[in-house]
Amino acid sequence: MLRVFRPGIGEETVIDAAVPGAALSPDAMWIDLFEPTREEEVLVETTLGFQVPTREEMAEIEPSSRFYQEGGSVFLTANVMSGIDAGDPVSTPVSFVLAPRHLVTVRYADPRPFRSFATHIGQSPMMCGTAPMTLIGLLDAIVDRLADTLEVVQADIDRTSRAVFRRDKVGGRRRARMSNAMLHELMLRIGDDQDLLAKTRDSLNSMGRLMRYLALPAFIREDGELREHVKGLGRDVTSLIEHSAFLSTNISFMLDASLGLINIEQNAIIKIFSVAAVIFLPPTLVASIYGMNFDHMPELRWLLGYPYALAMMAMSAVLPYLFFKRKGWL
Repeated sequence: MLRVFRPGIGEETVIDAAVPGAALSPDAMWIDLFEPTREEEVLVETTLGFQVPTREEMAEIEPSSRFYQEGGSVFLTANVMSGIDAGDPVSTPVSFVLAPRHLVTVRYADPRPFRSFATHIGQSPMMCGTAPMTLIGLLDAIVDRLADTLEVVQADIDRTSRAVFRRDKVGGRRRARMSNAMLHELMLRIGDDQDLLAKTRDSLNSMGRLMRYLALPAFIREDGELREHVKGLGRDVTSLIEHSAFLSTNISFMLDASLGLINIEQNAIIKIFSVAAVIFLPPTLVASIYGMNFDHMPELRWLLGYPYALAMMAMSAVLPYLFFKRKGWL
């Protein structure tokens, strides 16, 4: 899809490059290539006079392949989050080609900031007044979305912390144990948070490198207002990277705490079996003794021998239990 936004006009124009005679408007400010076909790429390249980054070039991780200047245009590629609302977050490369009069974006995913920024342009067309201004506004929307994602992760970490350390009270007493289903759900939640946070940090680091390179072009340095906008976004990204590191530490702590809970539950189960074995060992010994088939046993023909043996077995089971209870082992 080839979408075009013009300065002062809030509505987008969708151009079908496959139609004969299709052309770009000379005053096109923001040209958005979403999963572009070869015909759309050729149309943009012919009109603007530079090569549009291919999908393979966008996947390169070398800084020289992601950030460079060519023919007066600045080529920037950053990883942007998408699929968060659908519960399937992915980090996908997006290229920004900034010329003094045009902004071209190339993407093969549909991140929410692109849709929200297009809506903002419809409400305030002056946001698309110049190409650098359009790029700053779009990057601002991306950074805002990353900040919102970190807030979601932090809120979920707080819920996990309450589930682990501040469990709900049942009947006036705090629930001491967590079921296997609860522990399984807890581990899945921590895994989801870690996956989302890792992709967010990757996008933030990529945006940080983009901000540092964006301050280099002459038409950015010479415009004081644009320069301050870029510096402000750079500071925001830096603070978000630091906050993401803090959240990563919390997730690591929650993971260790959850594994500790699992070990405690396993130890409790093993302790129950061990105590049960110790409690039933003396009665088994008494029963084994009185189960012998010797002719000369003192209690063999005693009228009270049977209840006496039962009392001995019960007492030998109760006494170890009381001893363990007094020691606090149960």
